[in-house]
Amino acid sequence: MSDTPDNGAVGFDRSRSAAGEHNPWLIAVVVSIATFMLVLDTSIANVALRNIAGSFAAGVDESTWVITTYLIANAVVLPVSGWLSGVVGRKRFYMICVAVFTVSSLFCGLSTSLPMLIFFRVLQGLGGGGMAPSEQAILADTFPPQKRAQAFALYGVAVIVAPTIGPTLGGWITDNYSWHWIFFINVPVGILSLSLVQWLLVEPEALERERQERLRGGLKVDFIGFILVASWLGALEVVLDKGQRDDWFHSDFIVTFAVISILAGLAFFPWEFSRKDPIVDVRLLFQRQFGTAFLIMLSVGAVLFGTTQILPQLMQESFGYTAMLSGLALMPGGFAMLVIVPVAGQIASIIQPRYLIATGMLIVTLAMWHMTLLVPDASFGFFAWARVFQMLGLPLLFIPITSASYSDLRPEQTNQASSLINVARNLGGSIGVSLAGTVLAQRSQLHEARLTEHIFPSSLPYQATVPQLAQHLVAAGTSTADAQHQALGVLQTIVQAQASILAYIDVFQDYALFAAVMVVVAFALRRIDLTAAPAAH
Repeated sequence: MSDTPDNGAVGFDRSRSAAGEHNPWLIAVVVSIATFMLVLDTSIANVALRNIAGSFAAGVDESTWVITTYLIANAVVLPVSGWLSGVVGRKRFYMICVAVFTVSSLFCGLSTSLPMLIFFRVLQGLGGGGMAPSEQAILADTFPPQKRAQAFALYGVAVIVAPTIGPTLGGWITDNYSWHWIFFINVPVGILSLSLVQWLLVEPEALERERQERLRGGLKVDFIGFILVASWLGALEVVLDKGQRDDWFHSDFIVTFAVISILAGLAFFPWEFSRKDPIVDVRLLFQRQFGTAFLIMLSVGAVLFGTTQILPQLMQESFGYTAMLSGLALMPGGFAMLVIVPVAGQIASIIQPRYLIATGMLIVTLAMWHMTLLVPDASFGFFAWARVFQMLGLPLLFIPITSASYSDLRPEQTNQASSLINVARNLGGSIGVSLAGTVLAQRSQLHEARLTEHIFPSSLPYQATVPQLAQHLVAAGTSTADAQHQALGVLQTIVQAQASILAYIDVFQDYALFAAVMVVVAFALRRIDLTAAPAAH
């Protein structure tokens, strides 16, 4: 494979810019507002699940459909959002998505039953799924190649910092107000976003011409392609999100959705390859540059969303933190991001993406390996600094991956590319969370069994621990007969706690190995011309 610089299939076409007469950086800020709202909402709802379940007199397992249905709707619309943007018009489609997300957020907060909330979460997911791809396509078309890294750096603040403050904000709102407000806060942000988009963004003439040409011969909708991709990713999302709770393939429910996903996926790719105007341009995945960027973004999503999910869980379940306190432990990582992202945006303009990505993945590998040093008396500072360590590597991943993914695409492919790169991030997040949940459940049982093997009446740990615990219980007022039984119960609780911590260490170890593999994969990216000048017009 050639290692010569890739100048891209295209120069920069100013006629595709969404800025019009306005400053492009203003446009970058405007599109980041809705993204911040979207990504924040994805992480903030997790914290309030128990409160939602309680208010509707439902079980926690039932309440998880609030998350699952949102992810399914997101997964269904993400891959086809590029096609929809081309048919409806990018600005119009983007505003429809923001409006749907905002209105459905209002009705989520007003919901009086769990089915009502789930219904509006589906609508919210459909609206949210089209926002990020449209925003990234807008940035790719509005900024010339040598400025894209800085533009995506600004955008990256919203995408990566929002999940960091989400658990803290969600915990604070839930503790001090009610879960309804985690949805209500989206409404003013959505209205602000819609107002600014309507005022500042323009629909580029080049895109409008392409849309008219597409519609001139009559709109041809790839319904079969849509049904296949929706079935494939939607069913896969159900399997990933519900698999561990339902005991994976021991459940007929999971087996059914797994079969649907596999069959739909197997049919989807050959069908889309045979279409002249596919609803998803799967050929992009088989291009070396974009395909590699897709794979790496998949892994970034797995580590970012996976750790954002399990770190608060670890602190709350094993260390007794409140939801708000566990969120506060993640916040220093967000502040570190604010400092590093602008720097990463600058150096991404002078250093090849593959070197930055390899460095970022190496930092994430070391950060995850550092988390394997977890001990039962770990301090707040340990968690805070561990998160900072991890977040230092993410700007060196998100920005160059996004920039590199557009480097050898034609202008008309940016909408499709944006859709697919967001599919990678979201699907990776689902895989990362599912992997963590499975490893935690299985390894906790294994470690508990192994630890229990060493606890029997004639063993030294038993003889040193149980009598001492019994004495403390007697001193606290427990009868001598009951103290022995209670001491055994306390010992079992200690064993379970230690087994849980060991299982979390296994998860971090798996993340570290996964990230280490991506260090090597990064070098499959081609060199790109970082000094490419905009094409003259």
